Amino acid sequence: MSARMTPIIGPVICHIYRSRRKAETYLYVPEKDVFDAVPAQLRQLVGELDYVMELELHDQRKLVQADVKEVRRLLVDAGYFLQLPPAEWKPG
Repeated sequence: MSARMTPIIGPVICHIYRSRRKAETYLYVPEKDVFDAVPAQLRQLVGELDYVMELELHDQRKLVQADVKEVRRLLVDAGYFLQLPPAEWKPG
């Protein structure tokens, strides 16, 4: 099985930070205040971060703007998950 398809068994703890620079942009990392896996350009883009909370992610957890399974997989495989603002819907 490739590293991109790591099966996730059990809950994943994450720490969520809000970007001061980009509205409605959140960075999830598996360890509090550890951003080693986050690319430097991305860190520069989101700017300063405010700690929001610790959250346990499991299959029964619902997230408003993301698929919890995808978030868990990215936290394990990439070491972070970036939640961007929802796209503005404009009728055709």
